[in-house]
Amino acid sequence: MKINNFKKKHNNLYELTLDNNAKVSLYDEIILKYELLIKKEIDAKKLTEITLENAKLESYYIALKFINAKLRTEKEIRKKLNKYNKDAINYTITRLKKEGYLDNLLYIKSYINDAVNLKMVGPLKIRYELKKLGFIESEINNYLDTFDNDIWLDKINKIINKKINSNHNLSSMMLKQKIMKDLITRGFSKEDILSLIDAYDFKDDLDIYQKEYEKQKSKLSKKYSGEELEYQIKQALAKKGFRK
Repeated sequence: MKINNFKKKHNNLYELTLDNNAKVSLYDEIILKYELLIKKEIDAKKLTEITLENAKLESYYIALKFINAKLRTEKEIRKKLNKYNKDAINYTITRLKKEGYLDNLLYIKSYINDAVNLKMVGPLKIRYELKKLGFIESEINNYLDTFDNDIWLDKINKIINKKINSNHNLSSMMLKQKIMKDLITRGFSKEDILSLIDAYDFKDDLDIYQKEYEKQKSKLSKKYSGEELEYQIKQALAKKGFRK
């Protein structure tokens, strides 16, 4: 088959028009490698071979663009390239690693540094998220374990103080339980949480207590009165953790 025309498209991609009016898109790398500009012809068997090789190159360029937006993991790239065949994906992964675009240690360090400096999360959460991205625990721990435990303790204290200062409706018991649950969800160790939270003096805020008392009184007075009303109010407050 003769090649009648070469038309530049975008991103080093050219559209070739064959003498049977078929159109084929190939990267300039492929065109130069097979000297198509000089020969200006190609047989059907060679075209199949070239098309497969071009798909490998296409998957590589897509992955490269994907990585340029932000650091990616091998798992993320394989997912991104799921429409390509196994050979094209493996070619892309191998080439990216060889060229230094896929570096596990670099990704792990960057992820952990961002988490430590920008997020209020603990080491368990960081480790869990990195394992989900396809990294093995030893790779993660090699860098995560270099951080002093005081960093996590400081984060815990900041969260506890913030939660206490922003409490407007919870009893001391309910507030403490909520803070515990939140810290565990954020990935801090239970041992570290308990070592700090027990040092805080959780007392019921009188304003919060009075507000909840009036709320329950308004609600229960529709059914009860006198001593029975007071009893029911105290029962309702006790269920919410108020100890007064």
